[in-house]
Amino acid sequence: MKFVFVVQGEGRGHLTQAIALKKMLLRNGHEVAAVLVGKSKYRELPEFFFRQIEAPVFRFNSPYFLPAAHKKKTNIWLSAAYNLMKTPIYLHSLYFIHKKINELNPDWVINFYEMMSGMTYLLWPPKVPYISVAHQYLLLHPDYPFPENENLAELKTLKFFNYVTSFRSKKRFALSIEPKTDVGNKKLVIVPPLLREEILLCKPTTGDYLHGYILNASYSEEIIEYQKTHPNVGMHFFWDKKDVPAETIINEKLTFHKLDDQLFIHYMAGCKAYATTAGFESVCEAMYLGKPVLMVPTHIEQACNAHEAALAGAGIMSDDFDLDALLQFVPQYRGNKDFHAWAQSSEQKWMEAIGSLKETDNAKKIPSSIPLYN
Repeated sequence: MKFVFVVQGEGRGHLTQAIALKKMLLRNGHEVAAVLVGKSKYRELPEFFFRQIEAPVFRFNSPYFLPAAHKKKTNIWLSAAYNLMKTPIYLHSLYFIHKKINELNPDWVINFYEMMSGMTYLLWPPKVPYISVAHQYLLLHPDYPFPENENLAELKTLKFFNYVTSFRSKKRFALSIEPKTDVGNKKLVIVPPLLREEILLCKPTTGDYLHGYILNASYSEEIIEYQKTHPNVGMHFFWDKKDVPAETIINEKLTFHKLDDQLFIHYMAGCKAYATTAGFESVCEAMYLGKPVLMVPTHIEQACNAHEAALAGAGIMSDDFDLDALLQFVPQYRGNKDFHAWAQSSEQKWMEAIGSLKETDNAKKIPSSIPLYN
């Protein structure tokens, strides 16, 4: 079958998921004709994505999160208001997505949690059916372990956003740390994470440095201050900050790197522990390689990720980059052996799921009677 991907460009998780699935599809005789990626002025699409995806990439404007006043956490409500003012720009994106999909005429579209794709299929559906892929869809599962004391309004908003990104989607593929039952009335199919082949083939070692990824570059101030008081702790942190060199060397023990897929994996494989702003994909990579994790959520979605991963034995949560807490946790870390086997079954599970799409005889048309919100 021929596929077109639509990918959210925020962070790195959806990008690496798209790379992993694309390579799986190619290995199993399928084709990815093109990749449409959302863009914003705050995020730079990493060079490794263009190199690894090996398909034509088309960009369009997409909503994005704005940082709070201190530029660390994310301001959900300010982001919503700001993006609402840019509605005319986003309407043009809907036109672009609709037109490009119909031009390419694939058998299926695969949407990696891009809001503009869901809105296109709500307001102006192309003739091609689509499926939706994200860990976030797991929050629609009746057995999902939500964190306590979280803002109820933000949780409801996050759940609603899951529907917005998948209006009229034939299926929602929910990436999960552990096996769960599918939920037919919500069109949920539970699948393993989409880890890149380089991670699955990695042979980890235990080095004497900390590895990390920060979604918002302002967190670098915390890292630098920590290193001043702990000058013997080696650290390699990655960011997607614009207009900086490939390496920003603070001193012989601390370096900030621009996102680079091979370098990121290299430092992940050899680190003592990993600190991150709680994106799902890199936490799963750390779990697979047996690295204890410190998770620092920047918004409600990442708070859910961190709580779920902590329950699964990945590591600990914190409101800031408390690297002392991470180092103290390292001797207590036991890992999750069941996750390793689950992740290794990913290609088999995914190809079974993709194969089931071919059996959908009526897939080429999207009847208006399909419920939008279920």
